[in-house]
Amino acid sequence: MKSGLKSATLVFSFLALLSACGSKNSSSPPPPPVSTVEWTWVSGSNTMRQAGTYGTQGTAASSNIPGARGYAVSWLDSSGKLWLFGGYGLDSAGNSGYLNDLWRYDPATLEWTWISGSAAAAQAGTYGTQGTAASSNVPGARSGAVSWLDSGGKLWLDGGYGYDSAGTSGYLNDLWKYDPATLEWTWISGSNIVNQAGVYGIQGTAAPSNVPGALEFSVSWRDSSGKFWLLGGNGFDSGGNFGYLNDLWEYDPATLEWTWVSGSDAANHVGVYGTQGAAASSNVPGGRDASVSWLNSGGKLWLFGGYGYDSSGYLGALNDLWEYDPATLEWTWVSGSNYEFQAGVYGTQGTAASSNIPGARYSSASWLDSSGKFWLFGGAGLASTVSTGYLNDAWKYDPATLEWTWMSGSNARGQKGTYGTQGTTASSNVPGARQGAVSWLDSSGKLWLFGGYGYDSAGNSGLLNDLWKNTR
Repeated sequence: MKSGLKSATLVFSFLALLSACGSKNSSSPPPPPVSTVEWTWVSGSNTMRQAGTYGTQGTAASSNIPGARGYAVSWLDSSGKLWLFGGYGLDSAGNSGYLNDLWRYDPATLEWTWISGSAAAAQAGTYGTQGTAASSNVPGARSGAVSWLDSGGKLWLDGGYGYDSAGTSGYLNDLWKYDPATLEWTWISGSNIVNQAGVYGIQGTAAPSNVPGALEFSVSWRDSSGKFWLLGGNGFDSGGNFGYLNDLWEYDPATLEWTWVSGSDAANHVGVYGTQGAAASSNVPGGRDASVSWLNSGGKLWLFGGYGYDSSGYLGALNDLWEYDPATLEWTWVSGSNYEFQAGVYGTQGTAASSNIPGARYSSASWLDSSGKFWLFGGAGLASTVSTGYLNDAWKYDPATLEWTWMSGSNARGQKGTYGTQGTTASSNVPGARQGAVSWLDSSGKLWLFGGYGYDSAGNSGLLNDLWKNTR
């Protein structure tokens, strides 16, 4: 099996990701062309490894800021506030570790509020009674979880790598719900102990005993009927074996039941691509983690890249784009390669073309804009040459034309950030290359990006806490 940039280990796999690209930018690639979109550095620091400033829990302040971190999760509530939970990063004392702090950001006031969780790293979970909300309940510190927002405005959180109820670190499969109105967490399903195998049941049949195994770096969707979807990740299969997963699950928050829908109940499954553009019941993406996802207006689930298995069983960074139709239960390989470690084809910045394709990558950020276009930013992988590193290229994909457009950033790896003046939009501004950032699309259609692990304004690499807005 080929080896790649990412080290997959059972313990602290996130830390392996952090060390994979080095600690300082030693290359001097040419500057990127002037962007066709405009970025604004909104808050946080242009220097890596900043501790968090928490202030008073529940009170917004202009001085508050989450510490630098990667692999957090995010939500956007009905009032347009941005929410952030956990990740691996720096706490209020500047100590590195897994976090369980919950934050809210108001784009109208430009202020952060520390809502819940601890200002110190490495906290165990307080689960309480399953199904019962309580002010003392709180998920343990973790990174690489997934999130959903339900139709009632509740925030949902699942899995990741972190701490269970006993303070033991490992992979998690606990499902949580947070109510912003009551400020209370509820442990909904899964275990309060790490490293649990999946209980798959019968494919296509919901059951109260079904539950995905403990895992991190999955991807998620919420469909138009309010169902939650979960795919893949790095975790435990039905036999308790650890590896890259390609299982697709549906969760119904009305019935509180999981359904195993597609993919294998065994880890490390090779991708079955079929014919590009043609749906088939036998098609399925290979086991993978750290992909990105979108949901189109027709209710189809879309998946791009990640780190996992290609059609030949090789393990590496991927740039394959897939569509899943919940009505037909079929996958379609739409674009990109069925082989790992492919370089990107950038074309002309701002110009769509059928030959354009982002390079293979994982741990990118993504958005679905108000016009139904898919956006992709950065990650760890390949730019325009066959060499790996952190990326800061932004791409837009139009599912109507099936074409990619390179929108901003560089076609070379390892770019430092160009921050400009905080609060001032400029075409020369661009976030530095990074992986593990989080993203939001606000109610006015702006794209937001926070943190990750990558390059600051001086070209030094580390954990970041910079908040950016893209006006497209």
